[in-house]
Amino acid sequence: MSNMKKKTDKKKYFSDQFDDEAMLLMFRKHPVVMRKEILIASVLLLLGVIPALIVPTYAVFFGGLGIGFTLSFLVMFYAWIGWHFTVYIVTDQRLMQINQKGLWKRSVVDIGLDKIQTVSYEIKGLQETLFGFGTIVIQTYVGELVIHDVHHPRQIQKKLSHILRELDINFSSPSINKEEA
Repeated sequence: MSNMKKKTDKKKYFSDQFDDEAMLLMFRKHPVVMRKEILIASVLLLLGVIPALIVPTYAVFFGGLGIGFTLSFLVMFYAWIGWHFTVYIVTDQRLMQINQKGLWKRSVVDIGLDKIQTVSYEIKGLQETLFGFGTIVIQTYVGELVIHDVHHPRQIQKKLSHILRELDINFSSPSINKEEA
């Protein structure tokens, strides 16, 4: 009875979480994935003050700066929504990739942990080494899930491997007991 109570008392961390599963790990991509939008936002901010070069008044300067700042904010907000709400969640039953693009497009990939064969990572190049991001490759029975630009891929791969190793012991324990009986 206490075992059933533990399963139903699990806290819900995300909307697609089943009642009988617990979240073990959540990670997302490195903020460097927003580098293109940061560059665009900077250019928009600078373009906002160009009219002040033609008509050098405070009103034109601050008006252009305000417009440039507003456009920069909108570009960065759109990029932040995509970064913040794109997450990878590992529960005691499955791995989920929740990918958010803008405000209205969301896709979810759900892989059972028992389908995962290997988890590896790759850090290549100066930029990935300096900023601490890389690629994680999750090999499954049906193919591979490649996750680019993951923040601290070495730690994520280590945690994923540890979770899979713990669950593998739990999966194999009942079959050993049945064989011995």
